[in-house]
Amino acid sequence: MTAEVPVVVYPPGEGPDPGRVAGVDLGIIHPYAVAGPDGEGLLVSGRAIRAEHRMHLADTKARRRAVARRAPKPGEKGSRRWRKYRRRARLVEGRHQRRVRQAQHEAGRTVVSWAVRQRVGVLHVGDPRGVLDLPAGRRHNLRLRQWQIGRLLQVLTDKATLAGIAVRLVDERGTSSTCAACHRRVPKPRGRTLSCPHCRFSGHRDLVAAASIATRTPGGGPTAVATVVLPEVVTHRRAGRHLPGAGRSRRDPRRPPRAARGSVGPRRPAPPPGGESLAQQARIHNTHRKPGER
Repeated sequence: MTAEVPVVVYPPGEGPDPGRVAGVDLGIIHPYAVAGPDGEGLLVSGRAIRAEHRMHLADTKARRRAVARRAPKPGEKGSRRWRKYRRRARLVEGRHQRRVRQAQHEAGRTVVSWAVRQRVGVLHVGDPRGVLDLPAGRRHNLRLRQWQIGRLLQVLTDKATLAGIAVRLVDERGTSSTCAACHRRVPKPRGRTLSCPHCRFSGHRDLVAAASIATRTPGGGPTAVATVVLPEVVTHRRAGRHLPGAGRSRRDPRRPPRAARGSVGPRRPAPPPGGESLAQQARIHNTHRKPGER
């Protein structure tokens, strides 16, 4: 079935301007980092999505360890217990996929809404899909698989097209390791701040990459008169606010707060002085005894 979806119509003078270009850098920690034409920037955090992936993997491993002892034999597959386990696994996997997909759509909608407010008519998006062909070890390959670059590109393209914004894929090679001021290669930073040892320039590495991507043309490198405009005003947004524990600290997002993990009933009142039990009296005696005393 095919359906036609109309593109948004704006009042005169309020729609996206094709002459205003913004750069978009895709990443794992920040799914979208956008650098606008007027010194405006946007950072969309994806830490809640990473926590959802991590906790889903931990739950899957724990569930498999729990049923490993009573797993059905090769000839027992299809039993009622086996079907119940498979049904539960499919339910958990489907819920995890829906949560991640919803968070990705929230991130894409945040970028498009920001671009509409800034009247951006063209989005230059860095295409990092070339890193998928490079073997980087078991752990990093898992991060790349969970990154889902193609889905992030598709979500952003669909929403931008409906908003009347053009999306153009450009080569992003070297944008995260090149100084935006002196255009010299810099060593890879340990954190999120890129510092150039040559000209002492410092800035957020994802926003610097997005500003450099905005100056590139589809199918080629930087233009001849490329001028990098670094964001001065940065807006922070979080994708995946619906995920459990998205607003908590960097601990287990599915674990209840510390106050909720105690006893359910009211606390037992402290005994009056001299009314301790025998175990408490023995503990107090052992605490105050002298060294070598029995």
